[in-house]
Amino acid sequence: MLRKRTKIRDYQEESRLFASRAIVAFLGIVVMMGLLVANLYNVQVNQYQDYKTRSNDNRIKVVPIAPNRGLIYDRNGVLLAENRPVFSLEITPEKIKDMDDTIARLQQILVISPEQVERFQKERRQTRRFKSVPLLNQLTEEQVAKFSVNQHKFPGVAVNANLKRHYPFGEILTHVIGYVSRINDRDMQRLVREEKDANYQATRDIGKLGIERYYEDLLHGTAGYQEVEVNSRGRIIRVLKYVPPTPGKDIVLNLDIDLQTYVHGLLAGRRGGAVVLDPHDNGVLAMVSSPSYDPNAFVHGISGKAYRALLEDKNRPLVNRATLGIYPPASTIKPMMAVAALQEGVITPYTVRNDPGYWKIPNSKTKPFRDWLRWGHGKVDVLKSIEESVDTFYYQVAYDMGIDRISKWMMMFGFGDYTGIDIHEESKANMPTREWKMNRHRTPWYQGDTIPVGIGQGYWTATPMQIAKATSVLVNRGQVIAPHLLRATIENGDDFSNNSMAEIVTYPPISGVKERYWDIAKEGMRLVNHGKKGTARRAFAKTKYMSAGKSGTAQVFGLGENEEYNADEIAEHLRDHALFTGFAPVDDPKLVVTIVLENAGGGSSNGAPVVRKVFDHVLVDKNKEE
Repeated sequence: MLRKRTKIRDYQEESRLFASRAIVAFLGIVVMMGLLVANLYNVQVNQYQDYKTRSNDNRIKVVPIAPNRGLIYDRNGVLLAENRPVFSLEITPEKIKDMDDTIARLQQILVISPEQVERFQKERRQTRRFKSVPLLNQLTEEQVAKFSVNQHKFPGVAVNANLKRHYPFGEILTHVIGYVSRINDRDMQRLVREEKDANYQATRDIGKLGIERYYEDLLHGTAGYQEVEVNSRGRIIRVLKYVPPTPGKDIVLNLDIDLQTYVHGLLAGRRGGAVVLDPHDNGVLAMVSSPSYDPNAFVHGISGKAYRALLEDKNRPLVNRATLGIYPPASTIKPMMAVAALQEGVITPYTVRNDPGYWKIPNSKTKPFRDWLRWGHGKVDVLKSIEESVDTFYYQVAYDMGIDRISKWMMMFGFGDYTGIDIHEESKANMPTREWKMNRHRTPWYQGDTIPVGIGQGYWTATPMQIAKATSVLVNRGQVIAPHLLRATIENGDDFSNNSMAEIVTYPPISGVKERYWDIAKEGMRLVNHGKKGTARRAFAKTKYMSAGKSGTAQVFGLGENEEYNADEIAEHLRDHALFTGFAPVDDPKLVVTIVLENAGGGSSNGAPVVRKVFDHVLVDKNKEE
């Protein structure tokens, strides 16, 4: 009986335990269901907008659309850079079963190099399978026709048309306009750094050099976009919204393409640079570097072999000699030195010195500094020193002024700094100072270092653009204006005459100089071309206008004390550079011309005749045509 009662109690105890566990489990289920419902409510109600946006992001894509690049004109409306439709052979990888077989069969009807195939395969690996990848660019009409006949044999291969940059004047303008080419990793890093990458999502090319690079923001325009609905594989199903791109602005340059072509022809077959400025505003009428190269090759992707040939060319066609070529300015700076010396009181308009053909530092045992004329020029005043380019006169000027005053004055003329020209490819060259020599050579400045600086030699170097700018400062009696290529901008679609003129950049003028001193320097330059003993009188004989100029002969290497210079006996690359800078007409200058011819010899005998031809072309030949 007792055992039976015990069993009943155990049963009752187990029933109570089971009931309590069931209640706890039920409550747990209720709580969990509550949490699930609350979470569902939060997801479907509270976070509805967020998840809807995420869903749309998967379903709706924004596809950027590249803008048309702005055009480039010369001052007379001649097109210098245009956009031309170019046909390319493109392959859509997802439609091709056997890529190697397809390319092999294409090679049977079209010429496709291994380098082009390699480039295609590299780009293919970086592109989604449903997007087309170019295999051949710049197809000829014959190539298009050949493929069109056989197109039915190549599903997934098509000929597409794109706008590509074209430079109709080729190598004549390369160092001015530059070129566009494919955006590379370095370009993209810069765009990201400048927070401009979003505007280039659909753009393949970017300005790499010259005007194309400097005015990239103006020329590129603003990208448009279209919102499209895509499937799970990323393929476009339909277009939901379209916002057109804004084309880049057209720009007008100060260049006169007729003059640019003429000057380029004068330098053909030579190494050198030339600059032609309008001294009224320092607009660049022509800027030539020789030799040059065709920029169109870079637009479509230059081959490695062709690029290596340019890099290894001893004549350095890739260098813009007008702004990157650095040369001793030689005697072209004597008129500027004369103005500085007159204003500093080192000389007066009546100073006369004797030139025996050499000059020595007083109380020194150093070797004498020789004049270019071995037997000297006799009695020399400031006008004669410019007309006959008397070196000894300026040795004494340099000695009396010292390097500190010389560098201060010549920097005001623009030497040793960027000219302000609106391209990035420019060198400061070097206007030597005490500090520069100590930093560069770890030695102090000696008195003997100053003397050759007086005739534009020694440590002093300059670019043709700097010399042209300094000449314009002289012409404009101390007014300093930055040389500039940009003349105006045109909103896309507007008429050429409806343009907005560009702002002219000016620098602090050289003030306080007496008008008489400017006149003396300019008169000395006039005598160079038209005086009885002017160094360039033969080159400018019988002109129909009055001009002014200054020749310069820059030594490439130094001569020993008793050595004589003989161009026929030394290597061509060691011969003197020929320099000449001038302006015309004297009374109302319309152009400043500066030229440097590498290893050509004397400036008066080789540089001056070229400048004379430029003057004649603008002041005589063009007037006849009109």
